[in-house]
Amino acid sequence: MRLATIRIDGGTRAARLVGEHAVLLSAPDVGALLADPDRSAPTGGPRLPVAELDLAPVVPRPSQIFCVGLNYRAHIVEMGREMPTTPTLFAKFPAGLLGARDPLVLPAVSDRVDWEVELAVVVGRPLRRGTAAEAAAAIAGYTVLNDVSMRDWQTHSTQWLPGKAFEASTPVGPWLTTVDEVGAEPDLEVRCAVDGEVMQRARTGDLLFGPAETLAYISRFTTLRPGDLVATGTPGGVGNARDPKVFLRPGQVLRTSIEGLGECVNECVKEVG
Repeated sequence: MRLATIRIDGGTRAARLVGEHAVLLSAPDVGALLADPDRSAPTGGPRLPVAELDLAPVVPRPSQIFCVGLNYRAHIVEMGREMPTTPTLFAKFPAGLLGARDPLVLPAVSDRVDWEVELAVVVGRPLRRGTAAEAAAAIAGYTVLNDVSMRDWQTHSTQWLPGKAFEASTPVGPWLTTVDEVGAEPDLEVRCAVDGEVMQRARTGDLLFGPAETLAYISRFTTLRPGDLVATGTPGGVGNARDPKVFLRPGQVLRTSIEGLGECVNECVKEVG
């Protein structure tokens, strides 16, 4: 099953995708639907063409967004780091999320805006100090995320947060694909392209810490709740690791895709004002 959050009538609604149409549900967004699964609608509800949807972030207001750094073996080598023994975590905030077709505004205060394709886990049920098996059962599904990073701000100190938490900088979507369609530990191709040139290509089977192991680890210090997002890390090919370094420019199109999960297509625009 695929679930999306769409912008409609001045607000948002959750929708279930059926073929080339979206069936509107009673919940205001996918996060609310996961928190209260009874807020659904019959298959005969109002329908809209998928191609015409105005897609919001699949979970617009997650209570928590965790991201894993240095989680693909090839990327760890690329960045000159040692293999970590536990997940390297940082946080984002709901204000940082973008829809799958929204423009990506390149902030005027950064000239080193980089791309990072990531498989994102959407939590479907509360998880606290769970085992790997319990964590796997808590996964509602997966979506596509790009952890767009302002590398100059990321390196202001040893803490990554400033470069990772810019507002409206993280495309996520286009929809949630439930775990029954792809499995709890899927091996999927992830790809990031800029103006059609493939910059990153890998498989999630190269993850050092898989989705269930990562969720179980996080649940040891905080409760994960329905709708929370966990971005599992990016593979090699980021612009900051290239020689010479390459960063996003206004007018370019950032395309982030994962096998079977869809893609985010975001045009880069210059910040005005």
